Amino acid sequence: MTAQQSSLQRQAVYSAATYQLDVVKAARELALQLDSDDIGFVLFFCSSAYDLQALSKEMSSAFLHCEVMGCTSAGEVTPYGYSKSSISALGFSHKDFKVSGMRVPLEDFTLQSAQLCVSSLIEACQTDLKAPINGNTFVLTLIDGLSPIEERFLVTLDTALGRLPHFGGSAGDDINLANTHVYCDGEFHTNSAIVVMFNTHCPFEVFTTHHIESLDSKLVVTQADCNSRKVYEFNAEPAAQVYAREVGIHLNDLRPEIYALHPLAVLIGDQYYVRSIQKVNEDLSLDFYCAVDDGIVVTAMRPGDLFANTKETLSAMEARIGELEVTLACDCFLRRLEVEQTMKQDQAKAMISRFRLVGFNTYGEQLNGIHMNQTLTGVMIGKPPKDGAVKENADTAQEATEMSPYLAQKAG
Repeated sequence: MTAQQSSLQRQAVYSAATYQLDVVKAARELALQLDSDDIGFVLFFCSSAYDLQALSKEMSSAFLHCEVMGCTSAGEVTPYGYSKSSISALGFSHKDFKVSGMRVPLEDFTLQSAQLCVSSLIEACQTDLKAPINGNTFVLTLIDGLSPIEERFLVTLDTALGRLPHFGGSAGDDINLANTHVYCDGEFHTNSAIVVMFNTHCPFEVFTTHHIESLDSKLVVTQADCNSRKVYEFNAEPAAQVYAREVGIHLNDLRPEIYALHPLAVLIGDQYYVRSIQKVNEDLSLDFYCAVDDGIVVTAMRPGDLFANTKETLSAMEARIGELEVTLACDCFLRRLEVEQTMKQDQAKAMISRFRLVGFNTYGEQLNGIHMNQTLTGVMIGKPPKDGAVKENADTAQEATEMSPYLAQKAG
């Protein structure tokens, strides 16, 4: 494709960022950058340093013409690299995306709740489909990152979604570990999740990748509380004591930067899924960002080459998708800490620019019902087709039910 041809192709996703901490100026700056009647949906990620109540009001006023959703973060991924105390945002063209989203409470999220949620989102998308649901739709989840029931929510939602690919991130709060929020209907909420369905004729691919390598050293969880994500013992000894000995540092020196460089993981099938440590408690137990249960064997891991792994994964996708529009990124905050610890911010900035990453640093990442840590997870989106939306008059309700037996049951 020539440069002239590329320039004639319309924009499907708009990106924006603001570093203003004054909420009025921040919302105004985002609105100026996303000042297009073409935008039908805005997604944003913000530092918890903002006055969230005031920001809610200003965001609602700034984007009266479209729906706005988002969450608080543990750092922002902007077109200019990693950032803190800022807001990153994306605006989606209504010509290329039909977006429907809703907030759901995490408590009492049953299979019936999940079925109703998915059914409602599909019905909303059907009012302006850009392409058939199957193969042209992905789902984003943003979840209160300090809720201990994320795993249960994700498994339940995954069952209802059937074959629809879905990914997401756990909201953060600048590593304060106090309160994390999602934003919907003009307000910030806790103990909630947002489920957003994107139907599009743009090519896309949902992905996850990590650069963590096994050291083949095993620790057995001999006492844990899965509901609170707390591990009391490894190998029948205090968990923090065993972990400190494993990584070769003094117990008093345990901190997030150490967890980033010395992760633990569980082996599921032939894939390792990282279970990151959140903090050490006075009783020498460890709090995790993901659930860990009694009897689980965790493997000591080490970081490989973050940039080589990421470039390989994203380059392969780009080759399949074609010219990039944007890569919506849920990037674990421990990856950013590793970059900062190793003084490789310039490399990170170049990579973010190269693959057009925009998103946020998370307390956990989600892919098709699995909750994990220390990954880069997201969706890569390509340029829209030149001939505009591809619509078919097929019975989309029937198509949707083919993806999930639970939707078929409701339709029947």
